[in-house]
Amino acid sequence: MKHLITILFITSVCITSCVQKTYKKTVVVELNTAGIADIKTVGVRGSEKPLSWKIDVEMTAVKKDSLYTATFTGVTGYKFTEVKFVINGEFELKEEDNRRIVFADGDTTVYKATFNKK
Repeated sequence: MKHLITILFITSVCITSCVQKTYKKTVVVELNTAGIADIKTVGVRGSEKPLSWKIDVEMTAVKKDSLYTATFTGVTGYKFTEVKFVINGEFELKEEDNRRIVFADGDTTVYKATFNKK
């Protein structure tokens, strides 16, 4: 019995010491869409909650057909997240790697981008 208690104790210490520290991160994205006509919807999709690769997080027009913004907050253990922007249901940067947003040391990261340009 003493041996079993020792094994359980060591196992519980090992399991809890392997947990990755998580951080609450807020990301503000600003997207320049100048030169693109007939914009109906603008969104951002990505790999970390609250983002998804299947559903847009809707972006708000700061200046219609020119500048859009969105803010999202999530809890992550990673130092970055990956995203792509979507206009009228069409992904940008087809056949190219996702954009990588590296989190700032503080709680909030501001990421500025131009649609379809890295």
